[in-house]
Amino acid sequence: MPDVFADLVGQDEAVVELRRAAAAAAAVLRAGVAALVTAGPASGNESAADDAATGGVDPSAGMTHAWIFTGPPGSGRSVAARAFAAALECVHGTGCGECPGCHTTMGGTHADVRMVVPEGLSIGVGEMRALVLRAASTPSGGRWQVVVIEDADRLTEAAGNALLKAIEEPPPRTVFLLCAPSTHPDDISVTIRSRCRVVPLRQPPADAVAEVLVRRDGIAPDVAQWAAAAAQGHVGRARRLARDPEARKRREAVLAVPRRLTGVGAAFDAASALIEAAEAEAEASVTEADTTERAALETALGAGGTGRGAAGAMRGAAGQLKELEKRQKSRATRAQRDALDRALVDLAGFYRDALTMALRAPVAPVHTDTAALAGTGAQKWDAEGSLRRLEAVLACRAAIEANVKPRIAVEAMMLALWKG
Repeated sequence: MPDVFADLVGQDEAVVELRRAAAAAAAVLRAGVAALVTAGPASGNESAADDAATGGVDPSAGMTHAWIFTGPPGSGRSVAARAFAAALECVHGTGCGECPGCHTTMGGTHADVRMVVPEGLSIGVGEMRALVLRAASTPSGGRWQVVVIEDADRLTEAAGNALLKAIEEPPPRTVFLLCAPSTHPDDISVTIRSRCRVVPLRQPPADAVAEVLVRRDGIAPDVAQWAAAAAQGHVGRARRLARDPEARKRREAVLAVPRRLTGVGAAFDAASALIEAAEAEAEASVTEADTTERAALETALGAGGTGRGAAGAMRGAAGQLKELEKRQKSRATRAQRDALDRALVDLAGFYRDALTMALRAPVAPVHTDTAALAGTGAQKWDAEGSLRRLEAVLACRAAIEANVKPRIAVEAMMLALWKG
């Protein structure tokens, strides 16, 4: 059976570092050291004492209480964090993939591992304060309390301050694992970053992604190679393209956009089509979860009951139902933006291909199935025109990230693509 790091694609250096840290953490537990050394520099006396207590393994050299996993989308930030959490809970301290600690952590059921996966546009201070309070408790399994925060760049300022306080004064047996695109202040505050050890991840090569799709998912090698290239190293998107016909249709529609831009009206039509496709994809992804959540809440509040007070209980539950609707609306908005961003990444790949062809760069195209169309565009626009179009797509992504209304940003992009 493969160990917990098997699915961390193309990140050999990071895996070595995390294995070393897990071994140091296990040494800390064996020696009964009261707490981890923080990410800041330890004094000489503290380091010597820890080194003696852990049998020659210095925790400050390999293990600390707070980590940040950074890297581009698809690099495996959350995969790395979850695998490291499993290695910390592993009875062998290695992430063997076979023991109960590894199994329950990777399956999301370990009592001492808390995964924070934001469904909305941000992570609020209330949620973070509750999480920090729970994380301060003693581990039920005797090893570590581990808090994994995916998309830590979505922390509000107040939530970030609540987390910072916990990282500054960490509980003795708690480890915080944060995932963020980069350590830029816009993604993660400088004060939090300065108290964490950073694990930089890179975009995995297409060959490594294809190998995983073949080995783990049983996908045909030729399909896996195509999907890995089209997804630009993003493992999740590559798997979706290889296995989901609807995802391939949506991608084909996006890559047809350059042919459709024949005038102002066509540009606005293309923008509407792109927005509506993202909305439809998002609705399909959240509808089932929304229905299940609402039914579960109504049942818990006494819906359908016939006993005394059942009707009154439901009337009093209006506030809870309204709060649920608010969370679901935020999740739907996030899903729409994620779906739209996937489309923009595909479109950027097309114009990147046109640019490399115009420059006669010796690199393989991202979208092999539209290489001929990109070549035609390269001849028509030349390198400068291709670059302007690529920049328009990237500017649209940045505008949406800065909370410009998606329809406005996409319409502006389509006009820029048409004008060149």
